[in-house]
Amino acid sequence: MAAAPTGPPSPAKGRPRSAAADRAILDATRAALAELGWGGLTMGHVAERAGVAKTTLYRRWPSRNELVVDAVADLFEDLEIVDLGSLQADIEAVVQRFAALLSRPETQAALLALFAEGTRDPLLRRRIREAIVDPQKELVRCGRARAQERGELPPDADEAAAREEVDLIFDTIAGTVEHRILVSGESVGEAWIHRFTTLLLAPLSGLSAGRPAQRP
Repeated sequence: MAAAPTGPPSPAKGRPRSAAADRAILDATRAALAELGWGGLTMGHVAERAGVAKTTLYRRWPSRNELVVDAVADLFEDLEIVDLGSLQADIEAVVQRFAALLSRPETQAALLALFAEGTRDPLLRRRIREAIVDPQKELVRCGRARAQERGELPPDADEAAAREEVDLIFDTIAGTVEHRILVSGESVGEAWIHRFTTLLLAPLSGLSAGRPAQRP
């Protein structure tokens, strides 16, 4: 996501891309975005901050939009859903890591600037979905499939309905955590995460606030 696909060396230079240069550029982009905002961010400023030539930057990312999207997507590369033995534990762990990531000032500045600009640019919005949103939905698919293997959730009866459920679960988790941290400015601690996850899973597990659901 963050770095361009590995390919043959650049014909102009005859050398492969430098991972160190890529890292410096992505870090510099997020730092510049937090400091200058979307309107003040320029490719030249990023190149100077990263200590690379502008030609090096443009060979990797031909536009500011692509650069910023990859710089933000890079923040989410380390998110994963670990098998902790139950769906609730799996979700609580990934929500905790997601909340910690969103609490970082550089993440907040980058996301808010990128999403605000995306509302005015359909192409940028599509790129955000492809590079940032869709890969994170894979975490939901993975966790859901694992829960089905453990017998916590029933197998899929309809593929289209399953895709819609994944979308809804992702939107609920991401939207709730992002709103609490980025909009409301509230903290996300272990107790809140447990209550949120319990409420989220209640329709699926037959639980409500940790108690067995009442049956008619």
